Amino acid sequence: MTTTPTVPRTTGTGARPTDGGRPVVPATGRLQPLGLAQVRITGGFWAERQEVNRAATLGHIEHWLEAEGWLPNFDAVVRGDVATTRRGREFSDSEVYKLLEAMAWELGRRPDDALERRFAAIVERVAAAQAPDGYLCTRFGNPGQPARYTDLEWGHELYVQGHLLQAAVARARTGHPDDLLVEVARRSADHVCEAFGPDGIQGVCGHAEVEVALAELGRALDEPRYVRQAALFVERRGHGTLADIEWGRSYYQDDVPVREATVFRGHAVRANYLAAGAVDVAVETGDDELVAAVARQWERTQAARTYVTGGQGSHHQDEAFGEDFVLPPDRAYSETCASIGSVMVAWRLLLAQGDPRYADVVERTLFNVVATSPAHDGRAFYYANTLHQRVPGEPAAPDQVSKRAESSLRAPWFEVSCCPPNVARTFASLAGYLATVDDGGVQLHQYATSEVRATLPSGEPVALDVETGYPADGRVRVRVVEAPERWALTLRVPAWSGSGLLVVDDGPARQVPAGTVAVPDLRAGSVVTLDLDVTPRFLVPDERVDAVRGCVAVQRGPEVLCVESVDLPGGRDVADLRVDVAVPPREEDGRVVVRGLLVDPAAAPWPYTPLRGGAPGWTGAARGSVPAEAPAEVSVDVRLVPYHDWAGRGPSTMRVWLPTV
Repeated sequence: MTTTPTVPRTTGTGARPTDGGRPVVPATGRLQPLGLAQVRITGGFWAERQEVNRAATLGHIEHWLEAEGWLPNFDAVVRGDVATTRRGREFSDSEVYKLLEAMAWELGRRPDDALERRFAAIVERVAAAQAPDGYLCTRFGNPGQPARYTDLEWGHELYVQGHLLQAAVARARTGHPDDLLVEVARRSADHVCEAFGPDGIQGVCGHAEVEVALAELGRALDEPRYVRQAALFVERRGHGTLADIEWGRSYYQDDVPVREATVFRGHAVRANYLAAGAVDVAVETGDDELVAAVARQWERTQAARTYVTGGQGSHHQDEAFGEDFVLPPDRAYSETCASIGSVMVAWRLLLAQGDPRYADVVERTLFNVVATSPAHDGRAFYYANTLHQRVPGEPAAPDQVSKRAESSLRAPWFEVSCCPPNVARTFASLAGYLATVDDGGVQLHQYATSEVRATLPSGEPVALDVETGYPADGRVRVRVVEAPERWALTLRVPAWSGSGLLVVDDGPARQVPAGTVAVPDLRAGSVVTLDLDVTPRFLVPDERVDAVRGCVAVQRGPEVLCVESVDLPGGRDVADLRVDVAVPPREEDGRVVVRGLLVDPAAAPWPYTPLRGGAPGWTGAARGSVPAEAPAEVSVDVRLVPYHDWAGRGPSTMRVWLPTV
């Protein structure tokens, strides 16, 4: 039997005016986030990606949704022939909703009349397909289709409605609480509460998502009923309401109650979405035990089930986490959507507890997975993100739908295209993940050239201008434009830097350790400069990660680097490279360079040799043992590239973890 915690909020009638374009708005917590109304990214790495997202990716996604029939499915519901004409997977509605969410955040970031008209036109088509009782789905519940909620394991009905609610949250929080999309979402949420409430269907969706969506919509519209339903779904999870399958109920986190779990497991996207929803419910209901339970699971997941890039999920067959330290680079699934879910969880835990380690994870994951997925032109994507490409990928046709690009090149669209619109909504809302406030002042968690115009809980304004070349260089310069008498600016010193040099105005430089550093009582005109050490360095894996034992990776600042075959002489393959760790990585002409050997092993009839005198000495053949030939070696300096740029120059072999000499 499950119980629903009490939500300490009175029934409201509309969106809260202080939401300010914030993707997450917790009722309580250590920190309060700033949103698109308070933070604007104005230049640099993330501004470039936001511009590509606006100018290219949104239209690209809209084109494919139309061309593949996923958007016309809503028209087919209105016509009454959806049972015979519907196209796409059972969850394809969610990609339309994620596009709407991306458009809503983008319109909140940068108003645009043409984009507003496109947004409104899609919303009208969606609204026309909604049933009178609020149910909305193009795959179930319409004439000639299976009945509603007859396949909770795989049907995704609550999942897709969850993405509808999140799109409405974006619209409400960017100044449109009375928009048609918000009304459609309100009717959908009311229907879900009626159908799955305490006296309704006693089940959960096979793909978590509605939990976080209901909690956020409840916050956005000040409607406690939605938060209570989210809490009910969280408490029901893990009690075996879903059917057992070949991968076990852990696949959809229905094996162990959320409070009793010790680690994220099963399908990596589902696991992260559920954890994000659990944190939302916990902070709304004052349930510190639930926050602590998710934090413990997060801790072990980061320590034992996360790739060096921040990617998660090492199983291809079920898109799932492996066991602890099962992190093979060439079989890394590391789905883009799972990393976006990881950012969602870490951000919520940061707001709840204030630990800068959560911000470190957000940074690592954004730079090394989320930024890796889209091509530089914003019109092709990785679904999965391998850390070792053994065979050059095949270029994808720009006008054809691809299978999931598990280890090939970026593709324009997939049969399952959850990742492109997920990236789009993340980039559009990215300013909402940079900064927070508390009673003591303003905290900067992610670094980008930006403007911060905050209001402290006391009502006093703080205005900051941030200038940085990050991540190309580690200098962050913050100029105070406006400030009260008593406050503090807090900066994050990433763990990868170890320490930083802090200078206030023209004062002396002082070394500050990794974590956070607070600078109190700054006045208008003051300048704070933080220099972080972006010197490239080798990383060694935990010895329990069997797949990369004896290898090193290279990291420069927040960016993980890789080697591509296009940077090796004579068309050599990355499999031939051995890195000399006695020679530290260095920078030349803006590129990181490592010293290594290119080895050309002699062909042998048997690939395993006895270890003699500390080195391989004999090759075992079918007719006895023969001396092994010494492999040819060529000393070489090799240029590396940021992992997020790999395959930008065409097909190549690639690896992040490099064998050593």
